[in-house]
Amino acid sequence: MIEQDIESRADIETLLQQFYGKALTDPVIGYFFTEVVPLNITTHIPVIADFWETILFGKAAYKGDAMKVHRQIHQLSAFRDEHFKRWVELFQGTVNELFAGPKAELAKQRAESIATLMRIKTVHGALHRSNKII
Repeated sequence: MIEQDIESRADIETLLQQFYGKALTDPVIGYFFTEVVPLNITTHIPVIADFWETILFGKAAYKGDAMKVHRQIHQLSAFRDEHFKRWVELFQGTVNELFAGPKAELAKQRAESIATLMRIKTVHGALHRSNKII
């Protein structure tokens, strides 16, 4: 049984390395990382580690705009509900494989919340705009 919680940036980086190892080859979402916007994992991991360090530890490390980036990706290749579902499954599954504890639970909860918000603002936001509901 895993008893170590997410306690440091090094833990976050381990989580992200494992997660992206799966995501890059995943048949549902992998092409976003390999074809739509080919990911340079060496430069991406530190940025996303900043993001998660901000979320999990309250350190103001992340300076980007994740929503803007994902809206731009959505314009290149439309996200669908199943893409967000799969991202959450892979992320939460990776957390469960590596960690257990309050920060691990927070990471899983925040991943779900982030995916829901991005899904609403990309997939469903685009539908509303195209139907002039906004």
